[in-house]
Amino acid sequence: MIKDMEIKLGSIIVGRINSARMSESERQVAINAMHDADLLVDAFVWVAKKIEQLGERTFLKPVPKH
Repeated sequence: MIKDMEIKLGSIIVGRINSARMSESERQVAINAMHDADLLVDAFVWVAKKIEQLGERTFLKPVPKH
C-alpha cells in the first residue's frame, strides 16, 4: 500500500515524510492526510470539468446554416 501511495502522491513527498523524525503512527497520519488531500483535489478538478462541460452545452448553441 505504501508503494501505491508513493506512485499516487509522488515519491518526493513520501520520501520527505519518511525522512522526517516522527513516530510510525504520526508518519501514517501524515501519509493519510496527503492521500485525503489528493482525493479532495481530484474531486475539485472533476467538478470543475463537469461545470465546464455543462457550460459548453448550455451557452454554445448551434448556429443554423443558411
